[in-house]
Amino acid sequence: MTAGVDGGIGTLVRRELQLVWAERSGGAIALIFFVIVASLFPFAVGPEPQVLARIAAGIVWVSALLACLLSLERLFQPDAEDGTLEQLVVSGQSLEAVAIAKMITHWLTTALPLVLLTPVTAAMLGAPFEVWGTLLLGLLLGTPALSSIGAVAAALTVGVRRGGVLISLLVLPLAVPTLIFGVGVADPLAGGSALKWLGVTTLLALAVGPFAAAAGLRVAME
Repeated sequence: MTAGVDGGIGTLVRRELQLVWAERSGGAIALIFFVIVASLFPFAVGPEPQVLARIAAGIVWVSALLACLLSLERLFQPDAEDGTLEQLVVSGQSLEAVAIAKMITHWLTTALPLVLLTPVTAAMLGAPFEVWGTLLLGLLLGTPALSSIGAVAAALTVGVRRGGVLISLLVLPLAVPTLIFGVGVADPLAGGSALKWLGVTTLLALAVGPFAAAAGLRVAME
């Protein structure tokens, strides 16, 4: 965990990807969880195709949000426990850069695979073919906000017992605007407006996220 702490964001991202690849199971677990959650909704709301098609976008977004939560507890915790965060600071690396690298890695290894699996999940739920593209676009635009919000929550809970539960309590309310606008993108009537607001929400999360996460890490390291 302590190797390769020097360098810029690109170096940090490569290091994080190597660590994720060494574990291998993280992304697969999120994908499996995503499919399982989406598959459970027909049992809850009934198998009627018209009902499922109408709420397919909401099901996909809720499933993606819950799947993104799985790996957040381990986002900063291992580096805090083995001293890597301290080494990064001593070497002159900014915590904002560390947070950005974590966000990018989380999106690449957890959120992006979920996005790519979206057409399969949408087809499974009976969503109209013309909705697949807008749903995919919305997830591509909105999931970076989930990674950013998740990184902030993970940084704030470093060193906290049962941090996973607290992370969920922090992320879920903050992710509501992204969820609302993301689902709205699939609406043929209001999709354009929802897409614009989704973009604004994501830009705001990406702008604030690294600084908020870095502040949380500084508090945890004191």
